[in-house]
Amino acid sequence: MERKQQPIGFFDSGVGGLSVLRHAREMLPNENFIFYGDCGNVPYGEKTPEQVRTLTLAACDKLYEKGAKAILVACNTATSAAIHAMRDKYQIPIISMEPAIKPASESGNPGDILMMATPGTVSSARYGRLVERVGCRDRLINIPCGGLADLLEKGEFDGPEVESYIREILSPYAGREVCGIVIGCTHYSFVVDTIRRVAAELLKGACDIYDGMYGTVRRLQYVLEKEGTASDGPGGKVELFASGDPAHLEVMQKILDM
Repeated sequence: MERKQQPIGFFDSGVGGLSVLRHAREMLPNENFIFYGDCGNVPYGEKTPEQVRTLTLAACDKLYEKGAKAILVACNTATSAAIHAMRDKYQIPIISMEPAIKPASESGNPGDILMMATPGTVSSARYGRLVERVGCRDRLINIPCGGLADLLEKGEFDGPEVESYIREILSPYAGREVCGIVIGCTHYSFVVDTIRRVAAELLKGACDIYDGMYGTVRRLQYVLEKEGTASDGPGGKVELFASGDPAHLEVMQKILDM
């Protein structure tokens, strides 16, 4: 197969990366995709970096073996733990996720920045270096959302349990002026509307939402064009794979078709 026509691999610890894949399908209609969700081992955010690195490489081996011309790691926790090992191992472009704290910091709006992410992302050295580069530590509030990714794995994004969780984690900051809320896990992208609504009730300030998936897909598009591997079509095909219970594939297809 000509390299241009090879699919783009997407990887996530579970179903969260489908939020990024759905956006990529809109932006890159000529491309085909392979998505692997390690649903049998979710959540990654509460595992050690060594465990995450081992799981990530094992999963991405499958994408590489299936002929992916590039791999987008649609998981901030996996990016933090394994991105350097992946770039050393695979001879294809590896696109990483990064929490969008820089655009939040540069917005010009007054107030603090709330960063919602898994405990693994918040505690990672890679994220710490990002905070230092951006220089926003004095106005940055990290909110480790343990359990939220696992809650969203079922593909139910509008239930009272999800809203109750978001209300509980934002309640300690009630009345605080907030310039922006950074979505630091691709699972949370599915509940942005709920986050926005609860924030409007509890917080003050702009409370704009910053989601790194948009910049990540733009980066993917740029790299494909630079490498000369962007497809000229036909595109739109997606193959889904998951570890664990085969029922995960049904949930993934449901999310993809939303």
